[in-house]
Amino acid sequence: MTTRRELLIALGVLAALPAHSQQPGKIWRVGYLSTASGPGEAVDALREQLRKLGYVEGRNIAYEFRWAAGRQERVQELAEELVRLKVDVIVTQTTFVATAAKRATATIPIVMASTQDPVGGGVIASLARPGGNVTGVTQNTTETDAKRLEILHEIIPKATRFASLVWDKSLTKAGFVEQARAAAKKLGITLIHQEVGTTDEIKAAFAAMKRQRVQALVVSTGPFITSQFKLIGDLAAEQRLPVIYNTIINAESGGLMFYGATQKEMHRKAATYVDRILKGAKPADLPVEDPTKYELVVNLKAAKALGLVIPQSVLLRADEVIK
Repeated sequence: MTTRRELLIALGVLAALPAHSQQPGKIWRVGYLSTASGPGEAVDALREQLRKLGYVEGRNIAYEFRWAAGRQERVQELAEELVRLKVDVIVTQTTFVATAAKRATATIPIVMASTQDPVGGGVIASLARPGGNVTGVTQNTTETDAKRLEILHEIIPKATRFASLVWDKSLTKAGFVEQARAAAKKLGITLIHQEVGTTDEIKAAFAAMKRQRVQALVVSTGPFITSQFKLIGDLAAEQRLPVIYNTIINAESGGLMFYGATQKEMHRKAATYVDRILKGAKPADLPVEDPTKYELVVNLKAAKALGLVIPQSVLLRADEVIK
């Protein structure tokens, strides 16, 4: 016969168990929305971290992936599709995508796996108190974009004419322009700002850079920019233009440098938000956090092709040097 004491102990144990452990047979449905064409290392990192937290596909978690494949006009439609599927949480990539998900639902929790200035972009009220149904991970690109400019200038200190390239529909471009121009003024360089939204505009921007004798380029973020990295890389190579990128894949595939938080790192952190929400936490109560690590990657092969010598001070700070 069960005593009152034994019953209380049993209830205490149940209360301490994770939410998903209290619902045997429950399969949580996690939606993932991106402008990419399919999964990569970042999504692998998200799933791996969730496995470490006890979520096994087919047993207690299932994924619903929706890929816009570079077509920004499809993002809203795909967000609404995930809402109709009644997923338990939606994981998003970029501020643009998080905004679409927020428009689609005010009740399903949304976790930003990577975003830039979500406050300036109007996704959340503040980092400490996001409010509503959105939380997750952000990197302060207004600061990191300025830092990219500083690193590039450190490599070519005699250069006086730099350019910046940003998606014209970016929700965070105002902060980028403000910080980049402030950094340029501090360094004593001229910054030529270019906004693009089509491949023809990218080609026109590079033609303008050539006419204006631009000596280096800082590439900012945005789904359209990401989808056109090959074109950007090819045009930069034609003009022998040193470029610092905001995604690591560009440095690994031939670009000169990358500085910022990696998508893998941010997605691993986003997995912990998913876990906490599935255990009962409310997005409004979870402060939005910065990544814990920012990386600098230098491609020496690209530097050699450009005739650049990377200072030892930069190489010593690099997390990875591609030879």
